[in-house]
Amino acid sequence: MENNQVNREIKSFVLRQGKITQGQQRALEELMPIFGLDYSNALVDLNSFFGRNNPKIIEIGFGMGHATWQIAKNNPETDYLGIEVHLPGVGALLMQTKDNQVNNLRVIRHDCVEVLRNMIADNSIDGFHIFFPDPWHKKRHHKRRLIQKAFVELLASKLKVGAYLHVATDWEDYASWITNVLQDIPMLQNQALSGDYVARPDYRPLTKFEQRGLKLGHGVWDIIYRKV
Repeated sequence: MENNQVNREIKSFVLRQGKITQGQQRALEELMPIFGLDYSNALVDLNSFFGRNNPKIIEIGFGMGHATWQIAKNNPETDYLGIEVHLPGVGALLMQTKDNQVNNLRVIRHDCVEVLRNMIADNSIDGFHIFFPDPWHKKRHHKRRLIQKAFVELLASKLKVGAYLHVATDWEDYASWITNVLQDIPMLQNQALSGDYVARPDYRPLTKFEQRGLKLGHGVWDIIYRKV
């Protein structure tokens, strides 16, 4: 798989800067040196980085980080690395990490494709979380969707055997798209007991946006595959 092809297919984010609050800016300045991981064009030893040999979960595109810090807080035996490009979200998660005394969470601000390809060793990760990625609902924009075959193959190469990929979306069309992509990756196996989707795992907290949507009858689809 050529690198140019990977970049073309899966570098799908659009950098929407957004407004940064004073608190977020202060967190970026003061907390990034503590909880941040700098991008490097070399493999990183995550066990040395976290200071222990515990399971490692990577969340891609954590938004404002509301679910990210809660998951890490509730699972202190696991280490979490969040990857996000948008400064307000990175700043917000850093604030929440400090305020809630979360010690097993670190953040990197960089394109996830380059981070995975250049910094993360093959067969080293215990799970990936991708919650509510941009659905790019217009058909002409589907090529911008994060979940594409080349990207999932990259994710699968980083997972240990038995490790999982968990994607959640509130767009039914995107849910179908995701399952169609994942089921074509031979090394990944759907964990749904029937059909394509699983019940929301206890570790994924409901967001306020999700709670409002569920009250209005909107669906949310959780998709979990494991590497075999």
